[in-house]
Amino acid sequence: MCNLYSLRKGPAAILDLARAMENQAGNLEGGSVYPDYPAPIVRQDATNGVRVLATARWGLPSPAFALEGKKTDKGVTNVRNTSSPHWRRWLKPENRCLVPFTAFSEPGRNAEGKYEPVWFRLAGDDPEPLAFFAGIWVPQWTSTRKLKEGEVTADLYAFLTTTPNAEVGAVHPKAMPVILTEAEELETWLTAPWDIAKELQRPLADGVLQQP
Repeated sequence: MCNLYSLRKGPAAILDLARAMENQAGNLEGGSVYPDYPAPIVRQDATNGVRVLATARWGLPSPAFALEGKKTDKGVTNVRNTSSPHWRRWLKPENRCLVPFTAFSEPGRNAEGKYEPVWFRLAGDDPEPLAFFAGIWVPQWTSTRKLKEGEVTADLYAFLTTTPNAEVGAVHPKAMPVILTEAEELETWLTAPWDIAKELQRPLADGVLQQP
């Protein structure tokens, strides 16, 4: 599953592609994004419905069974089973978001058999094309992410996964992120009822991704 991605486009490009009106994230430093760190998302403002660029911490609250006997909740970075009651409560439009990225990685192995991330991006002439994962976000969740940090309250996010296409499946046959590339898809994900939006949980067509 994807536990590392990069974002190398600035706020202006994200706001434009997502048709967002307000930047609450400030100036963004491009680079790699790791689990449990803050990163940009595009979401609807609950008070006025304005689409905003904000930040949240990567990793949604874990299901109760996964926390038995544990003192911390490191969070769930990828969500696959949207029929689970734990996730269903956050599938409404107000909890959906867009997660901007320019490349993502899946776990692979090098010639020596050691772990090495394999990177993918949208195919084309742009070496750093911007797209979005289909994300879910939860506002102001209180939990202990790390013992040394103690209890914190933070906005959290993750994104959906699905079966892989040919390019990703050759490296990681179990899953790939749900990626949205068309303006209509972005609108559907942020605004449509779940019965319609759920159809976006599918792999990209073969040939749409390439390794940088």
